[in-house]
Amino acid sequence: MNSFSSLPAENVTIAVNMTNSLPTTVTHGFNSTNDPPSMSITRLFPALLECFGIVLCGYIAGRANVITSTQAKGLGNFVSRFALPALLFKNMVILNFSNVNWSFLYSILIAKASVFFIVCVSTLLVASPNSRFSKAGLFPIFATQSNDFALGYPIVEALYQTTYPEYLQYIYLVAPISLMMLNPIGFIFCEIQKWKDTQNASQNKAKIVGLGFLRVLQNPIVFMVFIGIAFNFILDRTVPVYIENFLDGLGNSFSGSALFYLGLTMVGKIRRLKKSAFVVLILLITAKLLVLPLLCREMVELLDKGDSVVNHTSLSNYAFLYGVFPVAPGVAIFATQFNMEVEIVTSGMVISTFVSAPIMYVSAWLLTFPTMDPKPLAYAIQNVSFDISIISLVSLSIVCAGMMIWNFVKEKNFVGQILVFVLLYSSLYSTYLWTGLLAISLFLLKKRERVQIPVGIIIISGWGIPALLVGVLLITGKHNGDSVDSAFFYGKEQMITTAVTLFCSLLIAGVSLMCMNHTTHAGSYEGFDQSQSHKAVEPGNTAFEESPTPVNEPELFISSIPETNDRCVSPCNSQSCILAQAEQQYLQSGDQQLTRHVLLCLLLIIGLFANLSSCLWWLFNREPGRLYVELQFFCAVFNFGQGFISFGIFGLDKHLIILPFKRRLEFLWNNKETAEKRDSPVSEEIKMTCQQFVHYHRDLCIQNIVKERRCGAKTSAGTFCGCDLVSWLIEVGLASDRGEAVIYGDRLVQGGVIQHITNEYDFRDEYLFYRFLQRSPEQSPTASNTTTPQQERYKEIEHSSLSSLSPKT
Repeated sequence: MNSFSSLPAENVTIAVNMTNSLPTTVTHGFNSTNDPPSMSITRLFPALLECFGIVLCGYIAGRANVITSTQAKGLGNFVSRFALPALLFKNMVILNFSNVNWSFLYSILIAKASVFFIVCVSTLLVASPNSRFSKAGLFPIFATQSNDFALGYPIVEALYQTTYPEYLQYIYLVAPISLMMLNPIGFIFCEIQKWKDTQNASQNKAKIVGLGFLRVLQNPIVFMVFIGIAFNFILDRTVPVYIENFLDGLGNSFSGSALFYLGLTMVGKIRRLKKSAFVVLILLITAKLLVLPLLCREMVELLDKGDSVVNHTSLSNYAFLYGVFPVAPGVAIFATQFNMEVEIVTSGMVISTFVSAPIMYVSAWLLTFPTMDPKPLAYAIQNVSFDISIISLVSLSIVCAGMMIWNFVKEKNFVGQILVFVLLYSSLYSTYLWTGLLAISLFLLKKRERVQIPVGIIIISGWGIPALLVGVLLITGKHNGDSVDSAFFYGKEQMITTAVTLFCSLLIAGVSLMCMNHTTHAGSYEGFDQSQSHKAVEPGNTAFEESPTPVNEPELFISSIPETNDRCVSPCNSQSCILAQAEQQYLQSGDQQLTRHVLLCLLLIIGLFANLSSCLWWLFNREPGRLYVELQFFCAVFNFGQGFISFGIFGLDKHLIILPFKRRLEFLWNNKETAEKRDSPVSEEIKMTCQQFVHYHRDLCIQNIVKERRCGAKTSAGTFCGCDLVSWLIEVGLASDRGEAVIYGDRLVQGGVIQHITNEYDFRDEYLFYRFLQRSPEQSPTASNTTTPQQERYKEIEHSSLSSLSPKT
């Protein structure tokens, strides 16, 4: 809760009209009322929104298969081999080394080296002997290599461009520290692990060390840094105009394309995460986002001997922010190249990227306040709450709308304050209570065989109890007319009400999850149980996995074939077809999303606990401290940004959100119904694809993947699963990855070569049943007199392909 507005300063209430009393420098969130600003904090929020917005666009493009993994590799090659080297070369040439604070650089080096060796030694002591050296090589790189250029540079530019522009050049100097001095050690450990796995006696120690350093020299970043430094002296820090324009053209394309590519690389990575990797991930992310920033700041504080106190403080704050930059995507590339610890490194890269955003935002605000003056702190928390509410408005509309309106009416008329307070705290208390109600609903869902879920009572409790609590506050509470902070609008009574609400919700949620865990076999929730092979990997969600683990066909799909049966060639009725029923049963069994809801409850419980700690701190110890300030900022981000948590867990669901949105967008773009689109003539590209497949691959494909399955009491059908066709297309070389295979399969559907058994779905990389359309539908005794549009297209394609192959007279 945000409760600075009533904290005593020498027992005097400071809840005043801040915008009228605070100096300009305070209202903009700078260091103090007298010192010049050390960073442009007002530019941080737009910069974060820009960077992570582009990352999200890249993720959605990859998730919706708009850009396949092969196409993404092309973009990655452009970013790493053209755009970034050009940017590095130009900035190293124009770099003024006389203005470089070298103590800052070796402070960062010592901090990174310390974290590197702590993680390395700890891993060697704890890890199992079978994979000890691979973990000791990659985990330290994970904990020290930051995403300096794609994410780091735009944020540093937003914060320091107008105050300390020389800080921008440190990005180009600090990045090679990891690449040239620390990464070779990790590569050597990985080469040792490879040598142990292969038992290749020809690889001696000198060769292993040489391979480690060779990987460093092959990195374009390292190579261009050396070349740029050389030309810095040759060209006297001046780039010729005709070369500068060329370098600017490439360098300016780096930022957007790198962020978009970062989003593309995140698709499918969390799917590889296993239960055993959670503890390792938490420790590694803690080392990267918490330990490293603190060490960087303390090393600068200790080693920097600058004359200016202001510059010294600003430089140490900059070191802390640099440490918070998330893990670089290059670490995932290293893991893939060595084929070691891929699932931990790739998942950690995704998680650290999104976790770093609120940490950077809150840290930057905190670093602008070297003193504990409650006035600017209260104003800053209001600004943070307002900013978070803006971007979280779509996900959590009522709470965020209330906070945004409060920002404008907090110093206006009394009636407006009352109305907005009712809206804000009715919805905020509701979010608190729904955490407990969600947990108890999940528990009752597990017990639904014996307990009837009281849906109506739960809904009334979730919305009625908060309204009742706010009504009691309005009647019995004493209004604090001077407060600009909604958290203390009704004083101590409001704080007690909030604490009781939080405690009750935490108690309900904790007891429900513990009871739920007790009733779940072996304490494993659905979706984390790796013993269920068909749920361990969902083919439709492995867009960027080159060789996903093969899975066995679910047992419910395997049905016996009757001794006397007729072949079914017409589209099935989903109500009577056994295969269609089994298909729906499988989709529903894998779509309960129990794990996602449990994860949501756990994350919300963390936020509730922070809010309860804040309330108790205020009630029993009303003197603010640095830890209390950090707790207030965290609570502000959680209260008005928890919609992001829900959006991250549910908002990017491929089947419920991405694909339906994509189909709706295609409908609006083409301005016609899907049925009309299917009845329209297919494009020449689809015809060529289908002709090639029919004449060169169809028979072999049928032989390899089609199985006879019972679809009725006395009928059977030759069908195959969509994921089987995807794997087959990759195996024979018709597609380079699963994304391209889905596009190829969709063309076969549009061309009338294959069809879903009920004609309800487009082609998907899932356990959905498809059939090959008959060459001559009239020959089948069970075929209907009419043909489907897909069959007509197939006949047309077959006829045209036969004509193209017949000899010409």
